[in-house]
This record gives sequence, structure tokens and C-alpha cells, in this order.
Amino acid sequence: MPARLRIAPAADVSAALGRVADDGDAADRADLRLLVKHFLAVLESRAPGASVEVRVPPYAAVQVIAGVRHTRGTPPAVVELDAVTWVGLATGELTWAQALASGRVSASGERTDLTTYLPLHQPG
Repeated sequence: MPARLRIAPAADVSAALGRVADDGDAADRADLRLLVKHFLAVLESRAPGASVEVRVPPYAAVQVIAGVRHTRGTPPAVVELDAVTWVGLATGELTWAQALASGRVSASGERTDLTTYLPLHQPG
């Protein structure tokens, strides 16, 4: 079986964060892709494991959080959300509770509450 590709954190996300913050929902797809992949890589490093799949279509998905490893078919624990919501959660602009209450995130299965891992970025 080939080695699993890992997403690597971006070296500098400040410029992309600034552009996305200025444009909101109309943010450039390249900036959103960079930020989504960066923050998924940060989550993957802070919550290693393979029991929960976090999906941000169409950009990327990662398996995180220790527990029963998922290998085939639909994972038993899935978090799915759009790119703008993911960046908002990662930067602290949006809380997990707000995202769930507004229907901006779909989370099913055990260990899908990402509250303890968020936010992933501290301004500075």
C-alpha cells in the first residue's frame, strides 16, 4: 500500500488571511485552498489519529483524533463543512457552537466535537 500523503502547513498564511478577511464569502479560491489545507495540516499535527474524518470539499480531507482507525468505506465519525466556515473556526472568528447551531457544520459520530482543538491560529 502506498504511503499516505500528508498535507503540509503553509509557511506564511498572513497575506491569505488578510485577503480572505477583506473579501469574506467572495474570497479567492486559491487563498481559501491554501488556508483550508494549512489549517487541516495544523489540526492533523495537534490531533493525530484516524478516528474522525474532517472534510472541507472540494479542497481536502484529513483523518484526525486518536481512536479506532478507519480504513475503508464511509468513516464512522465525519465532520464536513465549507471552506469559509473552516477558516472562521480555525481563526476563532466563529465558535464550534455557533457553527453547529447555524447548520454550517455537519458532525456525526463519536469524537466529532472539535472545540478542544479550536482555534488553530492565534493572530500575531
